[in-house]
Amino acid sequence: MTEVTEKKKTNPKTRVGVVVSNKMEKTAVVKVDSRSPHRVFKKIVTSSKRFYIHDEKNEVNIGDRVKIEETRPLSSLKRWRLKEIIEKSVG
Repeated sequence: MTEVTEKKKTNPKTRVGVVVSNKMEKTAVVKVDSRSPHRVFKKIVTSSKRFYIHDEKNEVNIGDRVKIEETRPLSSLKRWRLKEIIEKSVG
């Protein structure tokens, strides 16, 4: 009587942001902006958050627009990995 348990595969969260730092080895910092209305004044407010991402090939540069994906913890700060580079920065 062996019972096969299947792991549930969940869709990982994805975000789109801009690379603000790539000075570390295999790590980059991505700033993701989110826009939402203020709860009292209803004005659109922009808030941003910085994510440390795993960049295996060191292929992103500052200013690149990238898509990142949530993954298992890779270090004390890294919980995201590079999924694709959407737009390369000019220069």
